[in-house]
Amino acid sequence: MMKYYAKHYRPLTQEEQSILQHNLCSSSDWSLIRVAEGFDPARCRGAHFSGEVLLARFDAEVELPGGVRKPTGIYHAHLHHCSIGDNVLIEGVNEYISNYNIGPYTIIFNIDRMLVCSETTFGNGLKIEVLNETGGREVVMTHNLSAHVAYLMAFYRHDPELIHALGQLTERESRARTHCMGEVGERVLIRSTHTIENTYIGPYARIEGASRLREGSLMSNREDPVYIGYNVSCVNFILQSGSSVLDGATISNCLVGQGTRLSHLFSAHDSLFFANCQGENGEACAVFAGPYTVSMHKSSLLIAGYYSFLNAGSGSNQSNHLYKLGPIHQGIVERGSKTTSDSYVLWPSHIGPFTLVMGRHVDHVDSSDFPFSYLIEDHNETYLVPGVNLRSVGTIRDAKKWPARDRRKDSQLLDSINFNLLSPYTVGKMIRAHQALSELSHLLGNTADHKIAYRNMRIQQRALERGIKLYEIAIVKFLGNSVIHRLRDSDCSTGTRLRDALRPHSERGLGSWIDLCGLIAPEQEIDEIIQRVKSHEIESLDALNAAFADLHRHYYDLEWPWAYQAMLEWYGLEEETISRADILALVDQWEQCVTELDHMLYEDAKKEFAKSVKVGFGIVSGGRTQEADFESVRGAFDTNPFVLSVLEHIEAKRALAVDMRERLRAGSPSTD
Repeated sequence: MMKYYAKHYRPLTQEEQSILQHNLCSSSDWSLIRVAEGFDPARCRGAHFSGEVLLARFDAEVELPGGVRKPTGIYHAHLHHCSIGDNVLIEGVNEYISNYNIGPYTIIFNIDRMLVCSETTFGNGLKIEVLNETGGREVVMTHNLSAHVAYLMAFYRHDPELIHALGQLTERESRARTHCMGEVGERVLIRSTHTIENTYIGPYARIEGASRLREGSLMSNREDPVYIGYNVSCVNFILQSGSSVLDGATISNCLVGQGTRLSHLFSAHDSLFFANCQGENGEACAVFAGPYTVSMHKSSLLIAGYYSFLNAGSGSNQSNHLYKLGPIHQGIVERGSKTTSDSYVLWPSHIGPFTLVMGRHVDHVDSSDFPFSYLIEDHNETYLVPGVNLRSVGTIRDAKKWPARDRRKDSQLLDSINFNLLSPYTVGKMIRAHQALSELSHLLGNTADHKIAYRNMRIQQRALERGIKLYEIAIVKFLGNSVIHRLRDSDCSTGTRLRDALRPHSERGLGSWIDLCGLIAPEQEIDEIIQRVKSHEIESLDALNAAFADLHRHYYDLEWPWAYQAMLEWYGLEEETISRADILALVDQWEQCVTELDHMLYEDAKKEFAKSVKVGFGIVSGGRTQEADFESVRGAFDTNPFVLSVLEHIEAKRALAVDMRERLRAGSPSTD
């Protein structure tokens, strides 16, 4: 359907037709051209019109990159069945533009052709075969697909009723976007581009030097434009707001999420990239990339895996088949993990949150219940070092940098992202890990240098005992944080008032929690949303996204009932008999654990200033300037911002503990 950019259109006058013909314009049928009031025929030169064409006003100038100003109008172009908004500049179309509504103040300059050749969904409704290249976990792509909806589609295949209901929602979205006319929004820039076919282009998008765009959508808007750069090829795609594909990147059958950047010859097919991912140089195949998945190095391959907050080292690789039945295996790498240079993992494997993967792992490892760990290969065996990443400055640095690196500017955020390192999700895993390691320690006894096999991994006794201690520190830190935050504005002068302040107002949040691709939430709450989808109470993807966003907003309301129950179980307390003495003991232990963990981080940071690290500095004067050169580039340990923040954190937590103790001791001992 033709889009009307003006209220009234009229046929050309004889004088306007004469001016157009004098300017070497032509038409297969002049009667099919209609214009808005204020149309200036002098602004059309060397243009050919065929089919119905609507032309609005041309009475302004537009500025091209570099400060060049040009009058708006149609110059040296063939338009077929198009509607042109106010003050559009179209110049230098080598072939034609066909079946497009072009919004006001858009610039189309030096392109080959742009067309809609048949009825199309503009990428909506296409099935992306993620994780399993042979099919079975297809995710249906839509312009408003969130990471959480995609997660349900891919990982809830055991619930065919849900998959069917989600299919109905995506089908509804696809039908609503189906059209035989394309659209280019207002103030779009398209220049030096070869072919654009069956592509929706939202307002304020920039397309410069692209090779090919076919069957897709650029969900650009004024708040957060989409940018396509030189030598880019996109086929069967959707680019959400704020995303960019640059520098020869090639994608097919892909969704590129809000704030995501793919560049420097990165190639991807049959993959999903959600908010703030970054891909450069390497390759992705059948990948489900949750928020903040980063792969920036040549020869790095992400294949048939689920990732989230991943940092892939150079040469990282995985295998998804054993040369038997084809590429049928998949892998899961949970949030916050890193792979070192030349690391390798044989699928299927399941790697727990915030894990560092080093070396080549040829067994099907399962470290899913051991967050904050190392997986290290030694002589073709995988060794698990549980919990050791808790004391790494890199882990804390990641937690701080992710919110600061959120590139999304759109007021409508599709992915609801929880950045917390410690949450009921990770702490629940640590509680299970603490129990499992304690049982394994009992089996090993006190014999030194023993190791034990567990889920295709080896755990040395020293690492096992240290893991128990590290998990205990982190669990106490989380529980203490939760309790102190709960009591910060409460009257704790009597045991009764203390118990009333601690008692949750509801049971929402109890039970297991899951990481729904960035959204950390109770599994029970997710199940309730799923039931609303299956009962058709939720009737659109926008409504489903809104339900997830609402759940995300209430995270801390849901966290406390879980933390409260975990506190009772961890400390062996009874709800009706909790005393101020119990909470005082908890605060004392919390302060000790927080301080101990911060001192571990402090010592880990100190390694970055060791003598061995300075070996690459002081090239002048034979190394005699090493210290001065190092400090001028890296700074001094005592003034490092991270080091100072650790020391400040220790003092702040100590002051918080002192304040909490004073408030707990304020009442009479007999009132417990």
